[in-house]
Amino acid sequence: MKKLILVRHAKSSWNHDVTDHERPLKTRGIKDANLVSKSLRSHNLSMELIISSDAVRTKSTAKIFIKNLSINEDNLQFSYDLYDFSGENLIRFIKTCDSTINNLMIFGHNHAITAFVNTFGTEYIDNVPTSGVVIIEFDIEKWRKLKPGKTIITLFPRDIKP
Repeated sequence: MKKLILVRHAKSSWNHDVTDHERPLKTRGIKDANLVSKSLRSHNLSMELIISSDAVRTKSTAKIFIKNLSINEDNLQFSYDLYDFSGENLIRFIKTCDSTINNLMIFGHNHAITAFVNTFGTEYIDNVPTSGVVIIEFDIEKWRKLKPGKTIITLFPRDIKP
């Protein structure tokens, strides 16, 4: 059994004269990432591998989650391959993960995240929002044998905001 925890980066700011890859988080994004990651603590997840796109907004989101989930930051890796919007690199990346990894957490971008959860999960989601988390379990022994699994958790800022 494999578990994939997918996180869409938090809301980013367009108020900076930087490339898309370098866009930082908005204040709202920081608040939402804190809210969702703190709520995720109650699920007692264990992550063996945490990988994030190397875009600034995604790295920042991952660092907020890691802090709030009390995960050692040394367990976080970055990959340019996850700076993916179509989902092709995301699928390829997951399929190349080591089979000894059972709990994988990935921080990425839309449309890739939404396309993935709608292709491989059991719950249709029109649009995974920024700071949104979707967890899917797969009845497989090796990531390279990736096939549709079961959506077990969706956690979105709008569902937990006071």
